[in-house]
Amino acid sequence: MSDGVIHTAFIHDFLNYGPAAETDRRAIETLGRALAGTNRPLVVTSGTLLLERHGPLATEDDAPNPRGFPRKSEEAAHSVASDGVHVSVLRLPPSVHGNGDHGFLPALIRIAREKGVSAYVGNGLNRWPAVHRLDAAPLYRLALEKGSGGASYHAIGDEGVPFREIAKVIGRRLNVPVVSKSPEEAREHFGWMAHFAGVDCPASGRRTRELLGWQSTQPGLIADLENGRYFEM
Repeated sequence: MSDGVIHTAFIHDFLNYGPAAETDRRAIETLGRALAGTNRPLVVTSGTLLLERHGPLATEDDAPNPRGFPRKSEEAAHSVASDGVHVSVLRLPPSVHGNGDHGFLPALIRIAREKGVSAYVGNGLNRWPAVHRLDAAPLYRLALEKGSGGASYHAIGDEGVPFREIAKVIGRRLNVPVVSKSPEEAREHFGWMAHFAGVDCPASGRRTRELLGWQSTQPGLIADLENGRYFEM
């Protein structure tokens, strides 16, 4: 028997999001059944993008928006907690960047290459929080070792990077124009990423830092983009 379990996997198939969310729920509940009655911790991964924000920044106190994405990670975490599992939730921002990133930043770069422009939606002032993967990793360890049952923690390095600034770096690195798209044009330009490209979802990790003694020390999202690794073919 392990000393604890960290759940990180999710099927990022946004064209079949409902079935992916259901698979995730079943996986978490299976992990919970194995840990029930042992007091061994389970850390469940969720996302700040799922939250219903009640202030200028999404905080650890905010709960998932039931009208948003149908991801069931936190619902499953609450379910296994009711069975006596010592479970906490670690919420990641939309961009977990760094070497090995296969998420939103590479997708934005690929779209800009294919379309010949780097785009943002409207005025591009909507904000994305972000964290470097080498900062997120030790937070998982801290949550496993020091986390409280029922608590939610936020892995936030950058609280909110304006999307237009991301688009500008991509445009400059690819030597393509940087342009604004209307919400209607964005659906055509970004495809499945259109909603993510236009969402404003700044988030805070202040309480996580206070409770777990965690600090982000790696480069922020813009600095990481600027170093050029993302643009190597």
